[in-house]
Amino acid sequence: MSLEVLEQLEAKIQTAVDTITLLQMELEEVKQKNQNLEQATTSLKDNCSDLEQQNEQMRQEHEAWQQRIRILLGKMEDVE
Repeated sequence: MSLEVLEQLEAKIQTAVDTITLLQMELEEVKQKNQNLEQATTSLKDNCSDLEQQNEQMRQEHEAWQQRIRILLGKMEDVE
């Protein structure tokens, strides 16, 4: 092989190595973003679950108040 062919091969190999290195860095970046998104998703799911529990508790309290009001209105009707 001539020296020129070896130099071309070396340049192609260096380009391939650089490309692989760049792709590995991009892959790590994507993995980190994916991990961050998974954490954010977990956090949002937890928050949603908490809000659903609070909503259910407030509905139950609302129903309890409505029942109390009905009872009081019933007593007021009995007085009249």
